[in-house]
Amino acid sequence: MEIIKTGFSGLVVIKPDLFTDHRGYFFESFSTVTYKNSGISFDPVQDNESKSARGVVRGLHYQLRPYDQAKLIRVVEGKIYDVALDLRKDSPTYGKWYGIELDSGAKTQLFIPRGFAHGFSVLSETAIVLYKVDNVYNRGAERGILLNDPALGIDWKLGGLETLVSNKDLMNPLFRNAENNF
Repeated sequence: MEIIKTGFSGLVVIKPDLFTDHRGYFFESFSTVTYKNSGISFDPVQDNESKSARGVVRGLHYQLRPYDQAKLIRVVEGKIYDVALDLRKDSPTYGKWYGIELDSGAKTQLFIPRGFAHGFSVLSETAIVLYKVDNVYNRGAERGILLNDPALGIDWKLGGLETLVSNKDLMNPLFRNAENNF
């Protein structure tokens, strides 16, 4: 497994060792021991999975403390552009975002520590995304940031493709107005 630093404290790209032969492939998608030995503290309590069509944008989602969540993102089928936005006010990367293409072929994963908002766009015909989280969902702590906030300037890599966004996500506040206790 290769751990690649992103320039954001705690936010890392994980490239697992992928073993392929005429039968197919095998890889270890998560190991508590391997992660701890790599300096990643993560104790997942829940798996979430979503399926979306090309052009769907989900996010930017987060939960307030003490219900904030670290996430391990991977794509089971298809290809996405994954975005993590740093909400940690004491961080040198506060208000900045990191984006990466994740796909089911390479099996690359993104580990997002607590204190980030998360979202993704679907670049393939469909995508199935699996993410492990280290805290349970809490509706009262759920928050979001408008995914097309001009101050953030996120390029969701969809070109001229029509985006499909939930009404709920379209109602999220701008970054400067979002509630944040990080």
